[in-house]
Amino acid sequence: MGTPTTWQDMTARRLWRHGLAAPGDSAADVVSAMSGAHAQVMSAAELSVGLRLKGADRTHVRSALWDTHELVKTFGPRGTVHLLPARELPLWSAALEAAERARGGKGAHNGLLAPEQVRELELAVTEVLSDRELTVDELTDALAEHAGPWAADRVMEAFQDRWPRWRAATQTLANRGVLCFGPTRGRRVTYTSPRRWLPDFAPAEAGAALEHVVLSYLRAYGPATPQHFAQWMSAPRRWASALFASLEGRIEPVEVEGTVAYRVAGDVGEAPGPVPEVLLLPYFDAYTVGSHPRDVVFPGAVGQRALAAGQAGNFPVLYLDGVAAGVWHQRRSGRRLDVTVEALVPLSAARREAVAERVERIGEILEAMPRLTFGAVTVGPHA
Repeated sequence: MGTPTTWQDMTARRLWRHGLAAPGDSAADVVSAMSGAHAQVMSAAELSVGLRLKGADRTHVRSALWDTHELVKTFGPRGTVHLLPARELPLWSAALEAAERARGGKGAHNGLLAPEQVRELELAVTEVLSDRELTVDELTDALAEHAGPWAADRVMEAFQDRWPRWRAATQTLANRGVLCFGPTRGRRVTYTSPRRWLPDFAPAEAGAALEHVVLSYLRAYGPATPQHFAQWMSAPRRWASALFASLEGRIEPVEVEGTVAYRVAGDVGEAPGPVPEVLLLPYFDAYTVGSHPRDVVFPGAVGQRALAAGQAGNFPVLYLDGVAAGVWHQRRSGRRLDVTVEALVPLSAARREAVAERVERIGEILEAMPRLTFGAVTVGPHA
């Protein structure tokens, strides 16, 4: 077992690994170091990545997606929308499909599709998205034509509506690399094929893919337990424990204040320098969602305020030395960005000034004119 360490040391190291102590130059490198950036709310993803890039604003992130295609917007861990490095997509696709199989595929198809229908959809989607982007309605019509009318049957319960049957396989199709997000068309989502940017795309071998994802996760969030990884990946705990056991020699246990967790074998380096005293991270930031133990990262009353029924990410979080210390909220009106910061611990004058500097940086990234207020955040989670 590795030399014992402390959570304070590990927190400092995570901040460096996430690019929060020393921003990087490449969007793909930054997102790789984060082990993916949550992108359900695209403005939050732009802020998450922008905070980790030198001198960047949201246009740099958009360019990495839609111009240079360094990044791809697709379904990632937990079946949620993520930005992933395009160069790593074959590995992520195979690992995510393996996790889906470990869950029994129940989350993907909801009992609405037989395996042969999923295969028919895979072939049809590959064909119709090979050279274009289509909205959900356009893709539904195309799949009804290419796979059969059953694909468009409105049988999937969703948001007090019924979606066409094929959408029960959306995550599976993304995991198999035949579908990803295209640029929005007005307010409408579009889908396209990642093979337009990765012509030789093919999912990697499952064992190599799972090793890549586990090592990526542990570099970003380690030391961590198999249970932490299972929660992050939305996979069965027993499966995650077996996966960690299969990587003996590539990962190693270490004791952190009485807890046995895992890190990449030989990854014993400390944080190379001081960490930022103050951080303001947006909804579903990777550091917020993936960091454990929760009672260390979100101690006491802060956890009750900053977590929503124990779930991380539903509130933007104020961090002091990498530990949650409050929440914040932004409201945009034209070019104006009103930011309210609710600190749950006393802030010195120096720390208030540091918060103000962070708010200015947020304004730069979002191309807005920020105005800071210290006070209670009155909106609920994910508002």
